Amino acid sequence: MTQWQTKHFNELSLNQLYDLLKLRVDIFVVEQRCYYPDLDSEQNQLDRHGKTLHLLGYQGSTLVAYLRILAQGQSYENYISIGRVATAKSARGSGLGHELMSAALKICQQHFAKQSIKISAQQHLLKYYQHHGFEQVSAMYLEDNIPHIAMVKKR
Repeated sequence: MTQWQTKHFNELSLNQLYDLLKLRVDIFVVEQRCYYPDLDSEQNQLDRHGKTLHLLGYQGSTLVAYLRILAQGQSYENYISIGRVATAKSARGSGLGHELMSAALKICQQHFAKQSIKISAQQHLLKYYQHHGFEQVSAMYLEDNIPHIAMVKKR
């Protein structure tokens, strides 16, 4: 069973921060071979922003799922956003990704009621996001040499 935790950056323990950064690096940098600076810079404070919510899914003491929710204006002027959606390789195929997104949408409703959500989704995950009510709103574009599409879930 997955235990879900929602935290602001300043509420994360050092171990939780390490776990989430390791999961993101394992998936986005190593597995997907996207060599980019994942950590915040002084000009781009997304993880550490006071309104950012980090959703962590643990099975026992192992972080198996993660994403972050950004307040309106952080990524998109008129939308909140969900990003860095990650499921550990060892936990894929179990429905955990759908649990993660369902949990995220509930959190969005609790913290950002009636605000539409915009995401930059990897194109091959179109049906996954459509399953959760997102609609494609752009043509394909490359982000870190991976095909992406913009998608919106209206509230």
